[in-house]
Amino acid sequence: MPTRDINCEIIEELYSQALVLADDARTVFDLRRTDTAVQPDDLTRVALSIEGLRTTTRLMHVLAWLLNQRAYRSGELSAGQLARSGRLPDEPPADADNLALLEPATRVLIEEGEALHARVARLDREWRANAGEPPVEELRGRITAAFARG
Repeated sequence: MPTRDINCEIIEELYSQALVLADDARTVFDLRRTDTAVQPDDLTRVALSIEGLRTTTRLMHVLAWLLNQRAYRSGELSAGQLARSGRLPDEPPADADNLALLEPATRVLIEEGEALHARVARLDREWRANAGEPPVEELRGRITAAFARG
């Protein structure tokens, strides 16, 4: 079974973390804030938009990967379906110049999103490295070999 090394509890914990970060990102990167006392300049707004898009995309990819893992474990996806659609895309890191324009709390959120993505990417690489033949194919091969021996 290709996912034998990825513990269900780890998947659930990462999923919870990703949901919390996604909710925080939605709040932090909402440019329609009602706080008119602090209006960022145009360059900061652009940096906030760029890094907001990068961060939310990164988190949505993590959530999609985790949802695929959950679906596989619950029998909603086959091993083949998971292998075809379950790869976590690489994501570019935040731009240092943009980060310099953002508030410290926003930078922390971006860094937490990058760290979560890196952690899930390690799991994805491990899963793909350990993924062998799907169990059905392995059994089919053994049955074929047994019949061939007579």
